[in-house]
Amino acid sequence: MTDGHGAVRLVIVDDHPVVRDGLRGMFDLVPDVEVVGEASSGPEAVAVVRNLGPTGVHVVLMDLRMPGGDGVEAIRELRAQGTTPRVLVLTTYDTDRDVRGALEAGADGFMLKDARRDDLVRGVRDVAAGRPVLAAEALAVLAHRSDPTPLLTPREVEVLRVVAAGGTNRAAADRLFVSEATVKTHLLRLYAKLGVGDRAAAVRVGYERGIL
Repeated sequence: MTDGHGAVRLVIVDDHPVVRDGLRGMFDLVPDVEVVGEASSGPEAVAVVRNLGPTGVHVVLMDLRMPGGDGVEAIRELRAQGTTPRVLVLTTYDTDRDVRGALEAGADGFMLKDARRDDLVRGVRDVAAGRPVLAAEALAVLAHRSDPTPLLTPREVEVLRVVAAGGTNRAAADRLFVSEATVKTHLLRLYAKLGVGDRAAAVRVGYERGIL
């Protein structure tokens, strides 16, 4: 998810100008991250990503609660349009509703604004590389949900079903009409959500929780 020079192309979304300025200043000091756009609301974020084109953005750093339109709706819109940027949520809110809403909408990661600079930079890099990023607070929310069913998207459930039937990544890609890289990304996300580290454990938990 990076260009030929390895730079992560980042869009910063937050309704507070001082926060955007601070984040831009921080990432301007990171040689392998390039801030290519900013937005102050969810709808503006969708427009910025659209204007930059299908390969113009690698990661959207998304706030959740913004007066002009929230981040969850923006994530849903980006996913509905089939746009490719990863979305890393950066927010002050860590309630069950916020974590669930963001992940169900299709966010690739969830971090809090009190994260250390190095952790945030690493989070952007990891999300750009297709690795899920979940703050400890978000993992705690997921681990203590009253609903035992994990927050898998319909596509992640489809991938898990192919895996449970013994299918390879290639088989899942062919069935879902996506690339193997996309299948790997779905697997990484569902591993994180299920709290497992491999295919066998994911299938086992899937059966235990009634997903399969």
